[in-house]
Amino acid sequence: MQPSTMSAYQCSFFESPDRPRIVCLCGSTRFTGAFREANLQETLKGKIVLSVGCDSKSDVELRIRPEEKAMLDTLHLRKIDLADEVMILNVGGYIGESTRRELDYARSLGKPIYWLEPGASECKTT
Repeated sequence: MQPSTMSAYQCSFFESPDRPRIVCLCGSTRFTGAFREANLQETLKGKIVLSVGCDSKSDVELRIRPEEKAMLDTLHLRKIDLADEVMILNVGGYIGESTRRELDYARSLGKPIYWLEPGASECKTT
């Protein structure tokens, strides 16, 4: 969200020095347990957590149409826009196509990025 499109209230929230940090979780929805645990741990650190909109192991299980998948992918990029930092949930070193796109987008914005499994940060993509 660009400052020019925000209300005065929104601007004051984002500019407040005592505002909690906002973290966006990115990773494969097949790792629902990792999302739940990261959400809890980041919340306990006092952060506002932005996460995936559905708790499912696959888009097929949700019967999501291709245009809905594209909309959800774009929506997650908007969450990255709002975030101060991004946490990549790279369980077992896995980074899928959507997560790779989100990672590249976060990098293009200069967002601080950290990893669930730092040693396996960019290993597997299949």
